[in-house]
Amino acid sequence: MTDVMLSPENGKPMVRGIRPVEFSYKGLSVTVDMPGWYCEGSDEGVHEGKDLEISDAALKQLKIEADKLLAPADVKRIRTKIGLTQQQAGAIIGGGPNAFQKYESGEVTVSKGISNLLRVLERHPEEVEELKKFA
Repeated sequence: MTDVMLSPENGKPMVRGIRPVEFSYKGLSVTVDMPGWYCEGSDEGVHEGKDLEISDAALKQLKIEADKLLAPADVKRIRTKIGLTQQQAGAIIGGGPNAFQKYESGEVTVSKGISNLLRVLERHPEEVEELKKFA
């Protein structure tokens, strides 16, 4: 990989670095150290590949907090507490056979509906047996 990139805006040299970048979602914000290509003396930056994983993770966390969704660890904790495998949870609660693996790894953010249903099942685990009838 090269040590210098030219700005797509002005043709000036850009170099790899890290700058603080603020992300906002529904009134919440977070500042992260964002790797990327930056133009000296300006706010211009280019982010690619692995750089975008940093911003994606920050935005996912903001969405979880702002929308009051379950975090991956909470999904796993509740699923385990109600006695379901990932595959069973996907079949009974919805999302398909690999949905809960993706929720628990953080690859996919769980929906508001799934979050709320898991919260109810955590308080009333006996209802899992009722839902099994519809799987």
